[in-house]
Amino acid sequence: MTLWDELIARGLIAQCTNEEAVKDLINNGKATFYIGFDPTADSLHVGHFMALCLMKRLQMAGNKPIALIGGGTAMIGDPSGRSDMRQMMTTETIQHNCDCFKKQMERFIDFSDGKALMVNNADWLLDLNYVEVLREVGACFSVNKMLTAECYKQRMEKGLSFLEFNYMIMQSYDFYKLYQDYGCNLQFGGDDQWSNMLGGRELIRRKLGVSEDDDKAQAMTITLLLNSEGKKMGKTQSGAVWLDPEKTSPYDFYQYWRNVGDADVLKCIRMLTFLPLEQIEEMNDWEGSQLNKAKEILAFELTKLVHGEEEAAKAQESARALFGGGANAANMPKTVLAVADFAEDETIDLISVLVKSGLVPTRSEGRRAIEQGGVSIDGEKITDIRYSIAKTALQGEGIVVKRGKKKFNRVSAE
Repeated sequence: MTLWDELIARGLIAQCTNEEAVKDLINNGKATFYIGFDPTADSLHVGHFMALCLMKRLQMAGNKPIALIGGGTAMIGDPSGRSDMRQMMTTETIQHNCDCFKKQMERFIDFSDGKALMVNNADWLLDLNYVEVLREVGACFSVNKMLTAECYKQRMEKGLSFLEFNYMIMQSYDFYKLYQDYGCNLQFGGDDQWSNMLGGRELIRRKLGVSEDDDKAQAMTITLLLNSEGKKMGKTQSGAVWLDPEKTSPYDFYQYWRNVGDADVLKCIRMLTFLPLEQIEEMNDWEGSQLNKAKEILAFELTKLVHGEEEAAKAQESARALFGGGANAANMPKTVLAVADFAEDETIDLISVLVKSGLVPTRSEGRRAIEQGGVSIDGEKITDIRYSIAKTALQGEGIVVKRGKKKFNRVSAE
């Protein structure tokens, strides 16, 4: 099976501008491809997972990835999928986020010996002369055509700033610059990026002065759309799930994937793990308790990929102990409360404990969880929203607080 056939079998590809050309490139290790990541936070999250796994998969077959960090485009903000304008970030925040991305990407991509590149579009976008952009790049774009793009359509009623309107031009220029400087001949992205990617392809073609049906243009400006299912599966069920262990513990990361829906588990295994297709096909007829086994496989494989095999094993062991009835698993997530977290009488209310331990995002949700009977301490259900815990009860090993059936946290005091 060729690499292209495997990508199709795993359900990773939605469409591309030239299938024969992309087959030749990636099957023979001749692709220099890029995927962009705008640093809107200081950690990658599960929504980036499909792209990272794809980059790793193609690199293993001899192709060269370019991880494009959008330090420049982040100054504008991508309107795709947004109902309002993103909050503008400082250059210092953007740079910090870029540095964090690089550390996390190194777990997936081998950047040694020129096997991959990491570049920041701030290096060329921030130095562009405005009038030069208008003359050299803007002239290649039709405003009428841009306004038909899905990434702009959904914003037209509520208002689209001129700042954001330029995002397509900036992303298109990225592909042109990467083609010129690094020989990049292939770009990947999700369905929300399709119009922007086609803009880059059109810019290269027009700057080179070749026609749309020219073989040269077809071979060097391939645009490949990833299956949007991958991005949907990367959307969180409640709150954000980050790749940074300080933001989402390996246990919580494991539990996120362990809790995917029955209908999605095999899709996730195909798209996101590196298990052989033959092994995955054997799971096609699994049902009932066998699907739980498949979810364990998925959670373990992805946690291993992000946090290493040791942390994946700890997370799996803790989950099995907890859901097997043992609430004293050593590796469950822990929260240590500081002196300042307690009132003058050295107590803390249960709602605050739920928020500080990350079991709920807000106090109102914590109150609702308690009222609905979904919170327990050391196995005892608590329904009093005014329930308080003495600091002395949190000394030593502390207490195990549980929300719902699948969220635990061991809470102790300094």
